[in-house]
Amino acid sequence: MIASEDATHPDVAPDCLRVLHEDAHVLAFDKPSGLLSVPGRGADKQDCIATRALAQWPDARVVHRLDQPTSGVIVLARGARMQRALGDAFAERRVDKRYVAIVDGWPDTDDGVIDLPLQADWPNRPRQQVDPASGKSALTRWQALSRTQTADGAPCARLALIPETGRTHQLRVHLQAIGHPILGDALYAPSEVQARAPRLLLHAELLTFEHPATGARLQIECPVPF
Repeated sequence: MIASEDATHPDVAPDCLRVLHEDAHVLAFDKPSGLLSVPGRGADKQDCIATRALAQWPDARVVHRLDQPTSGVIVLARGARMQRALGDAFAERRVDKRYVAIVDGWPDTDDGVIDLPLQADWPNRPRQQVDPASGKSALTRWQALSRTQTADGAPCARLALIPETGRTHQLRVHLQAIGHPILGDALYAPSEVQARAPRLLLHAELLTFEHPATGARLQIECPVPF
């Protein structure tokens, strides 16, 4: 069985790119939920952040990715040298990231750390799973920002998330594993939790890193749309 993330994504507008930062070396955009970061397989999956950026900035190069249903800050480099420098910064965990999510239920504490190794769930790709035996280390710090209810009266919480590692679907799997799946998650939330939002309520709010050309600390922020 192959899992799918295909769903309706109301945030995607044709050929639209909201620029958060632009200089001679670095580009940053607000990726809408539902738009791919890079091209996928098939003619219907060529529209993406990378393709749209190349149409206006021919030297744009991919540095990292966000899941298709995730929105928020995504950074591209300009030219191969900047791509290598930024790629090294991500690989060496010299980039600080902050996400915001709305999850099912109310956590028992105000903050915590999720330290659960992750591995691909091969029969159900692209799903990932917690695998203590052979999974790769994955660490997420979280803080509760507020506790409220959904329109149908179900408890939910807004969390700030700080991933210390960058595993595939890390935040989504980690939150599901501790009993608080993200609202609207087509892969990891039960059907009733998925139905409580029209999209995955996960947003990359902030990226902070050393500018690869100037060395200055660069902070790129994108307001949460939910």
